[in-house]
Amino acid sequence: MPGVEVRPIGDIGPQTDWSPHLTAAEIVIHLADRGAPEAARQAAAALARAAAASGVQRLVYMSSVRAMGAVTAPGAPFRPNDPPLPRDAYGRAKLGNERSLLAAAQETGIELVILRPPLVYGPNVKANFRALIRLAASGLPLPFAGIDNRRSLIFIDNLVDVGACAAIDPAAAGRVLLLRDTVDLSTRELVCRLAAGLGCRARLFAVPEAAFAMLRPVPALGPLVARLTLSLQVDDSATRALLDWAPPVPTEAGLANTARAFRDAI
Repeated sequence: MPGVEVRPIGDIGPQTDWSPHLTAAEIVIHLADRGAPEAARQAAAALARAAAASGVQRLVYMSSVRAMGAVTAPGAPFRPNDPPLPRDAYGRAKLGNERSLLAAAQETGIELVILRPPLVYGPNVKANFRALIRLAASGLPLPFAGIDNRRSLIFIDNLVDVGACAAIDPAAAGRVLLLRDTVDLSTRELVCRLAAGLGCRARLFAVPEAAFAMLRPVPALGPLVARLTLSLQVDDSATRALLDWAPPVPTEAGLANTARAFRDAI
């Protein structure tokens, strides 16, 4: 891409020397998040301090809504001022990184913006979302017809767009911003839209809620069943008002693009 310089940094940790990479930079967007939680927290704080020392004005951290929790009641989405209560190791790690960055920002004066997106999807998506597309493409009968949950999602292009806004808008400084597409979907609706994008029809049948409830405590299977059957919603109205932002890509178009990319790669 014209004007873009790629710089391999290697392993990122608490001892990483950032000074050669931050000269003349005004904004840093922190997306890396691997390794042991304590090392990741220390690495994030070290980056914030190095950025401030180099004159960087703002650091944007890509966290996750799972720093707040993993489940919401239908119609009761997470809001920015809700206390974070992460329920899994990933959520706790994200919240730990947030707190390390907040401490570093208070110490150095660098502007910090924290983004908490829900599940991010788009062409070449991996993990559970890709598995769901594969199921939609399989033509197999799926037990999702009776599920009436609501899940917030965000298309990758929408995440990039709002991230760019948060990086430069003065009003975003010091804020925790929740993000989402325009529409929250049930698992049933999501599978139907993915199937439509694949050019096929979803075959769904209903299973009693009690059956899913029995599976949720199962160690290996339970977390996946919970994500498919329970709700996780965010209220991003404060973000939209603050940044005067709306997702440029409709949910239907984002899902269709994602499904087509999967189909074309087969």
